[in-house]
Amino acid sequence: MYKSTLRLREVLPLLARRARARQLTASAWAERAGIRKETLSRLARRDNCDLVTLCSLAHAVGARLAVLDEAQPATTPDGHFPAQLDRDYEEQLVELCAARDLDPGRWAGAGPRFFVAGLAVMTASLPRVDRGGLLALAEQLHPGASDVAVFDRWLERSPVRPSRFLPLLEARLARAP
Repeated sequence: MYKSTLRLREVLPLLARRARARQLTASAWAERAGIRKETLSRLARRDNCDLVTLCSLAHAVGARLAVLDEAQPATTPDGHFPAQLDRDYEEQLVELCAARDLDPGRWAGAGPRFFVAGLAVMTASLPRVDRGGLLALAEQLHPGASDVAVFDRWLERSPVRPSRFLPLLEARLARAP
């Protein structure tokens, strides 16, 4: 298990780079975050930080903190697709698509963002779904995902085979109220 000291020392420099990219001085960044400049200075030397302060610093530079599920499947080297697609994972994906839930957080938690964005685009091709909502979701997850050329690339590389997945999903949707 990692100690918070390692994570704070990794996260704070990332946030500081974002602040500099937005041409924020340390004073301006601290002010936007609602903390004193001295507090920001001390954090660079500290081993820990309360979550509210860290979230405020992230929000002030247009970032957010997230909890990642380490139980997610391994990804391809480029991080765009799951390395494997077994029947259990496929069933989870069918359930996700059939739930008609358009929450980007739920979809992003199901796998790499590019992968699940393509899944949303593919699902949008079915009757009885919110096509516009799914395409908007895909764009939130990965801008450009609904572009024909991008989706073609997704189809070429995806471990999901539409000829298998779509009939499974259609059957699930037919059973849903």
